[in-house]
Amino acid sequence: MAAADAVAAGQSSGAAVRIEGLTKQFGRSKAVDDVSLDIDPGSFFTLLGPSGSGKTTTLMMVAGFVHPTAGEIFVGGRPVAGLPPQERQLGMVFQNYAVFPHLTVFQNIAFPLEVRRTPGADIRRRVGEMLELVRLSGYEQRLPRQLSGGEQQRVALARALVFRPRVLLMDEPLAALDKNLRTHMQGELKQIQQRLHVTVVYVTHDQEEALTMSDRLAVMNQGRVVQVGTPGELYEAPASLFAARFLGESSFIAGTVVDAGDGSAARMRTGAGVELSGRAASPLRVGQAVLAGIRPEKFLVDGAPAAGMNHSPGRVTGAVYAGDTTRYTVDIGAGEAVTVKLQNQMRARTRAAGDAMALSWHPAETVLFPAEAAAHGG
Repeated sequence: MAAADAVAAGQSSGAAVRIEGLTKQFGRSKAVDDVSLDIDPGSFFTLLGPSGSGKTTTLMMVAGFVHPTAGEIFVGGRPVAGLPPQERQLGMVFQNYAVFPHLTVFQNIAFPLEVRRTPGADIRRRVGEMLELVRLSGYEQRLPRQLSGGEQQRVALARALVFRPRVLLMDEPLAALDKNLRTHMQGELKQIQQRLHVTVVYVTHDQEEALTMSDRLAVMNQGRVVQVGTPGELYEAPASLFAARFLGESSFIAGTVVDAGDGSAARMRTGAGVELSGRAASPLRVGQAVLAGIRPEKFLVDGAPAAGMNHSPGRVTGAVYAGDTTRYTVDIGAGEAVTVKLQNQMRARTRAAGDAMALSWHPAETVLFPAEAAAHGG
């Protein structure tokens, strides 16, 4: 049996994590405000949000480094909010690696086992397994200063996993890496997590990272959870203007509701007089000001719109070549512009500023948000 397979065979399955009413107050400010989450065992769960959204404070409370003002945390059904970090049996990987600079790779990885008074033979075996798992076999005697950033992060990951925790907490662990290495490490982390069946609670502000790695994620803003779901659910059906703006990219067209529909579907009229249909993120009323959100890749161009499709005339005002795609800014009248992303296929026609571009898109890919939400952060 390969060492990596031996690790997987000896690994306990991941534990469920439940957070109930978690709150952290610093003076008069609530960094985390009544957060409740259920995280499935063996899943990769991400806390996503901008700086100051409360995601790292939430993770630090789960880890035990920050004491909650209110609320409870359960790991595998066991309440842990009152326990010190060392008694929670959670692995932790930080953004700055936090490897010991004076210890070798072997000594860094062995440290958690030595603290737990693991027999020497077991330490050597398990460190060897982890070195193979993170592809650092042969690096045992190197010091951290002799490693690249990606290699140091692998050491930190191996050290966090070597004592076989059921939950691994990760606080923006790839933020310091360059784009290519970060993308490579994302794939490696996900593969290791799936092989070990460990529950991962991951913090990032990187939307692409959250979408590509997560089984489920929670979008946070101002200390509260805005929406929880799979990457597909949050990207395709954002429940708030904040979620639509923060997760991925959208164009927003202002208008007024002319038909509130059945509470989920509605119809609006733009300032240019174009009527559009879409899914209402919340109940709307006739006459209400709304913003229609559309992802830039959802637009179809220049074909005759099919029955039931939204459509609008437009004119190109700018183009940015981005390799696999070109991003066009298209004026649709009354001071409104949208971003259209088209694949650069061999026969694709290049558009220039001033060219007409007729747009169409499906109502199911249009989400209508109350415009007043924009004034209150979504």
